[in-house]
Amino acid sequence: MTTAVDAPRDRHARRPAELLKAYAGLIKPRVIELLLVTTIPAMLLAQRGIPSPWLVIATLVGGTMAAGSANALNCVADADIDQVMKRTRARPLVRHTVSNRHALVFGLVLGLASFGWLWATTNLLAAALAVATILFYVLIYTLVLKRRTAQNIVWGGAAGCMPVVIGWAGVTGRVDWPALVMFGIVFFWTPPHTWSLAMKYKDDYARAGVPMLPVVARPEHVSRQIVLFSWLMVLWTLLLVPATGWLYAAFAVLAGAWFLVLAHRLHAATKRGEKTKPMKLFHMSNTYLMVVCVALAVDSALSLPVLGWPF
Repeated sequence: MTTAVDAPRDRHARRPAELLKAYAGLIKPRVIELLLVTTIPAMLLAQRGIPSPWLVIATLVGGTMAAGSANALNCVADADIDQVMKRTRARPLVRHTVSNRHALVFGLVLGLASFGWLWATTNLLAAALAVATILFYVLIYTLVLKRRTAQNIVWGGAAGCMPVVIGWAGVTGRVDWPALVMFGIVFFWTPPHTWSLAMKYKDDYARAGVPMLPVVARPEHVSRQIVLFSWLMVLWTLLLVPATGWLYAAFAVLAGAWFLVLAHRLHAATKRGEKTKPMKLFHMSNTYLMVVCVALAVDSALSLPVLGWPF
């Protein structure tokens, strides 16, 4: 029996340009952009300067393939959900531009290629971490956590934190404490970022049977959790100060204060029963992470005086 996902493709889908666009859609380029933004600062801090341009490019290419593999396999596993949610109905498997089987093969090949590439161009540790990230994202988050618990994005979001660790390992061949701190920054950033989006699209998630926190909890509880994780995130960024200079410290404090103000405003409006604009915090969260990462990258590239003990 032919499923909706494996249904024959429209004849127009055979056009190379459309197929190329469809496969690009499988890897979710916007998500990858965000991951790469966190990788470069990690590499610069690990080097305490500017690493070899070839090493940076090689790590970004390998990281892109690994993230693309995880995202493509995620699309295969979530094809039934994507078909129900309005936000995801334009994805390639829903539109039958790419078959389920081809997307599966594409994702597996990308994953294997990322391992081989990173091992050949960086080191075995970075390659192994990339594969572990793919397996965790697909097998633990997508297949287990996402459909079973409202804490899905909290623990499943750990996969999105791994690019900083992979970038650090690509430079040093090991994992030091600043890499774990950067992992924590992204870890605590993920819930406010994702839950603010889920507040906007909670009906979509409910229709698909995905127990995102805004679907199963009262709005006030969700906004309170957003405030809690926002504070954890901002305070956690300060743990990196001993390994950085004054530029990072200043921007971490200022950007963090900005984020906390918006998080508290969202919570206050929710408690009052007013109509909220959670997407404002969602978009701001992207800007916040960008500002912190750019400050860290510039601080490291300029090798500004370290405020604490060297690592």
